[in-house]
Amino acid sequence: MTENLVEYCALQVNGTTEATFGEHQINFKAPYARVTMTAAIQQFTGFDITGKSEEELFAAAKSMGIDVNETMGKGKLIDEIFGEKCEGQFIQPTFITDYPKEMSPLCKAHRDNPELTERFELMVCGKEIANAYSELNDPIDQRERFEAQMALAAKGDDEANGIIDEDFLRALEYGMPPTSGLGIGMDRLIMFLTNNPSIQEVLFFPQMRPEKKQLEISEDEKLIISLLKSENNQALGSLKEKSQLSGKKWDAAMKGLAKHGLTKVVVDGENKTVMLN
Repeated sequence: MTENLVEYCALQVNGTTEATFGEHQINFKAPYARVTMTAAIQQFTGFDITGKSEEELFAAAKSMGIDVNETMGKGKLIDEIFGEKCEGQFIQPTFITDYPKEMSPLCKAHRDNPELTERFELMVCGKEIANAYSELNDPIDQRERFEAQMALAAKGDDEANGIIDEDFLRALEYGMPPTSGLGIGMDRLIMFLTNNPSIQEVLFFPQMRPEKKQLEISEDEKLIISLLKSENNQALGSLKEKSQLSGKKWDAAMKGLAKHGLTKVVVDGENKTVMLN
């Protein structure tokens, strides 16, 4: 579904599945390559993360010249290795699948391998443009993941979740159906489709600001404005006489102009003068 959606977006924006981004020629034609996290790391580093301990992952990252520290758990270490050595290698649209459980505390365990999760990210030009996974709906497993996150937080990992969400766990105990979620980074996708290296150029929010509405004023109000434009700062009585409006129409027009902030009446003793704002 994701690759068909992205392909459709490319066709709608450019009329073709091919796009240029900087020095890269990208083809958004589905289907896209699928590479597991383990295979990606092994391909670009020669290191197999399968079954490795935290100490082994730490030593491997250090040997690769990656800046790691003792606060990082297995998930963070794997993430750093992938980010430094693999992520930038995927230029054409590629699904990275089967993330280790330690990297995805809210993802459901893989049905074929409990050490992995059912999660994928779509990479283009070395950047993630989509993230999706099966939601973890087992309250026992979720509590264990929260506890593991708390241990990482206590260790000093500032990205780990340091609390156990009891309300969420209680909700899971009542029951949650099989659920999945997909998030697509639309701004980043549009950057790639329109060859824009700056995200500021494609942010949609400035275009969402409401336009200034054109004031709708009556014919009587227009008449008074035209009289003031020919000669601003006129005596109220004189202006009323020039307009030849009835008392009722004059009052309505003056109230409307004042409401729109187009005119103001200046009072000086017994003298009243009308002028444009």
